[in-house]
Amino acid sequence: MSTLDTAWAIRELADFVYASGTDGMYQREDDEVVAEKAHVVEQVLDRVLPGWRARADQRPQKLREYEPWGHLRDCASRGIAALKRQDELREKLGDDAPLISAAQLHPWVWEGARSLWQSGHYRSAVEDAAKKLNAETQNKVGRRDLSETDLFKQAFTIEAAVAGKARLRRRSPDGSDTYKSEQRGAMALAEGIYAGIRNPFNHEDPKDIDEQTALEYLAALSVLARWVDDAQVEKGS
Repeated sequence: MSTLDTAWAIRELADFVYASGTDGMYQREDDEVVAEKAHVVEQVLDRVLPGWRARADQRPQKLREYEPWGHLRDCASRGIAALKRQDELREKLGDDAPLISAAQLHPWVWEGARSLWQSGHYRSAVEDAAKKLNAETQNKVGRRDLSETDLFKQAFTIEAAVAGKARLRRRSPDGSDTYKSEQRGAMALAEGIYAGIRNPFNHEDPKDIDEQTALEYLAALSVLARWVDDAQVEKGS
């Protein structure tokens, strides 16, 4: 996935801020034009200020009716500052560690999580990402009779494929220790994800999780998704 074009993003945000603002008493551009610009701005903010949609929903209804573009304009201004000063902030705050974006994770994971992530429902976003990965794996090996941990155990087992039980091979099955280790690692990661992340969601109180925790969970799912996506399918006869 390509990286964000920072200069373009800043221009789009600034253009919206200007268009939706007032020149004396009246909005500078018609609502129709502002709405078109807002669509682009929303996509940029999803990348720059994750969780902004959830904060927008908390605005009082009367304020939303009085100034419908107000919150988006404020967020756009914040987005401009974040983009312009992101390198400076990382340097001055003493943390120059690499950043990870949910939108740059494996497509299966982000496609599953995207809509709920953007509305701030992080736990549900992780659950849907796990379901999406499970479904894509089922499709790849042609197994609808298994799901989650059992599915990955059978998909990555070193046992030979038989009719109706295809396998996923991360490398050529040459019987080497490396081959066995990679297959075992995929099974172990899948078990950890579905037993330690996905299943507890079904048994605990339905409280949400914070954004950082959710991002780390999605990162784990992304690793497994890439292994599944890159693996060769071995079919039995």
